[in-house]
Amino acid sequence: MAIFSYTATTMEGIMVEGVIEAPSQDVAIDRLKNSGVIPIKVAAPRQSLGKRLSWRSSKADLLTFTTELSVLLNAGLPLDRGLNVLSETSDSKEMKGIVQSILKSIREGSSFSEALKKHPKVFPTLYVNMIRAGEAGGVLATVLDKLNEFLESTKELKDNVVSAMIYPAILGITGGFSIIILLTFVLPKFTAIFSEIGGSLPLTTQILLAISNGFRSFWWIGLSILIVVFLVLRSYVRSETGRYKWDVLKLKMMEDVIRKLETARFCRTLGTLLRSGVSVLAALNNSKDVISNQVIASQIDAVLKGVKEGKGIAGPLSEAKVLPPLALSMMKVGEETGQLDSMLIKVANAYEKSLREAVKRFMGILEPAIILGMGLIIGFIVISMLVAIFSMTDLPF
Repeated sequence: MAIFSYTATTMEGIMVEGVIEAPSQDVAIDRLKNSGVIPIKVAAPRQSLGKRLSWRSSKADLLTFTTELSVLLNAGLPLDRGLNVLSETSDSKEMKGIVQSILKSIREGSSFSEALKKHPKVFPTLYVNMIRAGEAGGVLATVLDKLNEFLESTKELKDNVVSAMIYPAILGITGGFSIIILLTFVLPKFTAIFSEIGGSLPLTTQILLAISNGFRSFWWIGLSILIVVFLVLRSYVRSETGRYKWDVLKLKMMEDVIRKLETARFCRTLGTLLRSGVSVLAALNNSKDVISNQVIASQIDAVLKGVKEGKGIAGPLSEAKVLPPLALSMMKVGEETGQLDSMLIKVANAYEKSLREAVKRFMGILEPAIILGMGLIIGFIVISMLVAIFSMTDLPF
């Protein structure tokens, strides 16, 4: 049996805190519900402390806000009382201030979506539009459930891709530092030895020592050039033309991974919006905004024109060739059966799974490529020095 700390609220909105003994967190939640309170947070004390000390991003705060508000509304609490509870229990000072601001706007007569719209850095347009659709249809709690599923799926996909990139990044950084240490600290010691012994050095060794001396003497020039190039490239990529050309290059280099990633994002967003009652045109406009690759996003504009002409979604998408054939076939079936929203979610699930496999394959190629590249560079340095040593001491290599 474990001991869990909890924060809960009564149906009247009164906050209660305490501890409860249970074999698991799920059992603790069930026992709290059976006791007549609504559990907001249930965690082992050690986990709760870690959570308070951990760095939290705005996206993590948004997911927490959505999850907890969904629980409160589904339990029967009015919106204002639910927001008041969240403003008291939020671990993030920034999020607590935002929730209080939203609550103030609602009490002054604004709708929930209008109050959220005042904080665009936390609540994206997609989120606000879904909340507006939920308010219009009187199904705000249901829409929050869908938003919660959407945010969790998006976070899981992003975490999967980021975790796959960690090992190659570590390999690249450690390999780069190893090469810098060799050029900066190790090779200069050999230079002194070669100067004392005298004699001619092999060409490869001369090139290597020249690189080492240049690196040690003019490293600040190289660093300045790199910084300038980085700033110029970043400025260019942020421009409309530069961003488009950069996305064209990325699409050529990793088309399989990028196509699957954008298909999964687009279909999950569109399916979630349609399921929440957002109109087709508004859903397409919002779904286009989640596509990060401008080449693919620009092709959606032609689709919008076709939808306005009454051609549906699958037909214009097929003409634009913006999505893979399998996704288009599944969407066409969804339109014909009147279950487009459900089919879009299935397409997203399928391509998210396929994306994980594609990322795994890509990393399987990238990791040995990095190891091989670093090994060749370090091997060239070591062999060049050994050749010089053996040639100067007349020993066979």
